[in-house]
Amino acid sequence: MTFTVKDILEMEVTLALGCTEPVAIALATAAAASLLPSKEFDAIEIWIDPNIYKNGMAVIIPGCGGLQGLDTAAALGACGGNPSRGLEVLESLDDQSVAKAQKLLSDGRVKVNLRDEVGLYVRSRLTCGNDVAESLIVDLHNNIVSLKLNGEEVVDSPLLERGKKKGGRHSLAELEAWLRDLNLEQILELTAQLDEDDLNFLEEGVNHNLALAEYGLKHGSGLGIGKAIDRLVKQKLLVNDMTTSARRLTSAAADARMGGAKLPAMSSAGSGNHGLTAILPIWAIKDFIAHDRDTLLRAIGLSHIVTAYVKAHTGRLSAVCGCSVAAGAGATAGITYLVGGDLHHMEGAIGNILEDLAGVICDGAKAGCAIKLNTAAGAAVQAALFSLHGVKVKDTDGIIGNSTQKTVQNMGALSHDGMVQADRTILKIMLEKQLNKGKK
Repeated sequence: MTFTVKDILEMEVTLALGCTEPVAIALATAAAASLLPSKEFDAIEIWIDPNIYKNGMAVIIPGCGGLQGLDTAAALGACGGNPSRGLEVLESLDDQSVAKAQKLLSDGRVKVNLRDEVGLYVRSRLTCGNDVAESLIVDLHNNIVSLKLNGEEVVDSPLLERGKKKGGRHSLAELEAWLRDLNLEQILELTAQLDEDDLNFLEEGVNHNLALAEYGLKHGSGLGIGKAIDRLVKQKLLVNDMTTSARRLTSAAADARMGGAKLPAMSSAGSGNHGLTAILPIWAIKDFIAHDRDTLLRAIGLSHIVTAYVKAHTGRLSAVCGCSVAAGAGATAGITYLVGGDLHHMEGAIGNILEDLAGVICDGAKAGCAIKLNTAAGAAVQAALFSLHGVKVKDTDGIIGNSTQKTVQNMGALSHDGMVQADRTILKIMLEKQLNKGKK
């Protein structure tokens, strides 16, 4: 099966309001709630995989006054979410629905279960008297593959249309299998398929992610890294060069998103933070070089494709920080493209950043992600500039292969085989912190 660049953009690049792991939980409970005849419910129970659990524990959920937590996401989705909005399910939250969710939580009527099996999975079960509504999301954060009311499958819901149109979980597996077989030259050739509609869509993504960056710079949300970089530049403790500009813009957007700003991000490969890293470093350097709109947006398109390519090898969720490894690789490829580098420069840039950041772990979504996006954005610029000047990590080094395809395959092996125990250890540490919260 052969896919087009439009297929990649349609399946891998979409708007998401809030961190996509708690949002997937909210989408699952909102979808189940919509099935109940009375639209009311007595209790909520969810089952989630370890990485959804890890990424949803500590991040602030937008539109709810700074609340966080897996049970909170479940309650908010059921009480006020609009499942027809997909990953923008929480856009419809208001004070009344937040208060209703908080009451549900305080009454102890939300239960969260952690599965042992890995792989993106969210199942919800809502009860109202004798009525039971269920939903199941797998593989993609917005891929609802099953809806049930009182044990009977609901087959005519528009919420299932995404799966019907794209083949659901099978289409993702097919896309990723196809991507894994590509080499960098074939990936680069895909950018020639981008038409004006695609470029307009890519520009829409820029505008959404820029809005988050501007919010972070103005309000100092989250850790306030973007705003701190601003101050350091004004104090002349940092120089406003390409690297600093990329770090400033990208980290400011992560500050806003992880701080709960009610603004959607254009995500990439299932993650809003991936989308920030895939887009904003490229946009940030444009004022330092001669460029035109078409080349700039094609560079961003290339970044999305490379991000999806790396994620096809490393997995949707893992112990490896995808913002550093996958979106970082995408960003450095896009930057190299924008500044006029050729295929060999791109291959060198991707090798440079993977050698640099391959060991960055994912320890869940939280305010501290902005530090990692800050690092990834700066490293993406650096890796590209180094490659343009002949500085390229050699294939005798560690996990670096003799081609981008081999290097990314090695990165996938590290993610799947080498980091399984690391992922368990990270989650164990986080669970112990939760257990000991409030204890001295």
